[in-house]
Amino acid sequence: MSDGRGIWSGVRERVLALREAPYWHEVFGAVHGSHGHRFELRPVLTEDEVARAERRIGATLPHEYRTFLLDVGGGGAGPDYGLYPLTPDDPLARRAALPFRAGHTDELAAHEALEPRPADYGDSAEEQTRLHREYAAWDRRWEELSDTLTDGTLCVGEQGCGYYTLLAVTGDERGTMWDDVRAVGEGVLPAARTREDRTTYAQWYLNWLRYAERRATTPPTERP
Repeated sequence: MSDGRGIWSGVRERVLALREAPYWHEVFGAVHGSHGHRFELRPVLTEDEVARAERRIGATLPHEYRTFLLDVGGGGAGPDYGLYPLTPDDPLARRAALPFRAGHTDELAAHEALEPRPADYGDSAEEQTRLHREYAAWDRRWEELSDTLTDGTLCVGEQGCGYYTLLAVTGDERGTMWDDVRAVGEGVLPAARTREDRTTYAQWYLNWLRYAERRATTPPTERP
């Protein structure tokens, strides 16, 4: 255990202990067909391993996530279908050093409202050519804006149905959790579910652990 990071004290032991809980399999994500995290955790990383990952990514990891890797595990059991291991060689991970800006989602939404629509163009060959030209330009800009939504983040987990959980690594939102819900056209939104509130990595993980402990140890007949 590393020194001075009491927020994670005993957390690894609490997670692993849930493998013996009577209802552990009822916790969402613990079992998923032949997969699921099954309350297993990868080994913790060393300070040197984390530092090397940061150099490859090009950014210092937020404190709560960084100390989690050092004190709890390098991936495994966690919210939804569990935590991805840190993979700094992934080209997407290397985008974590780029600026993260929450307003990108609103910018994309504003651009979507400008989508060229056939009804606004005439039937002549000239008008149809203009429609195709302007739509192609609009589509290129849409792709650019969509790609920037996850700049400055690490994808730390999968929620299912094409949703993912992101950790902001740069910018004013550094250290906060975000939901990548582009699969349903909603962009990247705060994990707290409101635009005003924010959830840090430790709050996100510890809230899940408290839920998992209740679910895994409470008989169905005694649940609210």
